[in-house]
Amino acid sequence: MTKLLLSIHVLASILVVGPIAVAASMFPRYARQTAGEDRHSVSATVLLHRICSGYAIVGVAVPVFGIATGAQLGVLTDAWLLTSIVLTTIAAAILALAILPGQESMIESAADGTGTGDGADTKRAAARLAGLTGVFNLLWAVVVVLMIVRPGSTTGA
Repeated sequence: MTKLLLSIHVLASILVVGPIAVAASMFPRYARQTAGEDRHSVSATVLLHRICSGYAIVGVAVPVFGIATGAQLGVLTDAWLLTSIVLTTIAAAILALAILPGQESMIESAADGTGTGDGADTKRAAARLAGLTGVFNLLWAVVVVLMIVRPGSTTGA
């Protein structure tokens, strides 16, 4: 059972968090271009936002199967796992409370024309989103390293 839970956890991590990380990273580039009323860029931002928001819903499976795996292995109280849970929670909060709403706001601005003009507001918002996405991706990278290294592991990894 542990191998099945771990397999689902790892597959979900790769197939769900990966696309969110890539789409969220690409979003600011296309959002900057919406200031020039590039319709292709507006369409791209809508698609990238859909990917982020859709996969975020399915992304709940990652910590659910991770905690189930940790329970099976008896490591739920290990510091490396608790740290991973905290970092995952922070990453999820950044995604849900800052990145996704920021993307929605930029899409709405492009759609109603308030994001046009000199583009300074759009570029500032895109830069902010790029920074938040960088933090989101860095948190996931740290979690992956913790999962691989597992301080105190008896497997020698």
